[in-house]
Amino acid sequence: MLEVHITKSGDVVVVLCKGRIVRSAAAFALRDAVTQQGDARVVLLDLSEVESIEGGGLGMLVFLQRWTRDNGIELILFGPSNPVRKSLERTSSTSGFEITPAQDAGSLHAS
Repeated sequence: MLEVHITKSGDVVVVLCKGRIVRSAAAFALRDAVTQQGDARVVLLDLSEVESIEGGGLGMLVFLQRWTRDNGIELILFGPSNPVRKSLERTSSTSGFEITPAQDAGSLHAS
């Protein structure tokens, strides 16, 4: 099961995900949360509390990368957990993502 929490600060939106992105319902919940942010300049997708992600979730990340780019929005994957990071590294279609480790959180708030 996936929980999604959205926080907005000006034109920056943080989408905090908790749980697993392993079923289509979770991938669609993620899609809906991000595509509702059409007026954002930056969408920070916080994956630090995601336990695992599988093919459908990875495919949805690729879709969201394309959608945000087409809509002039910067998509940043923030702090993916170790299992999620390994899944991202194994998938060549996700190589173009901007991924920010959790320890770099201070630099995100400084800009």
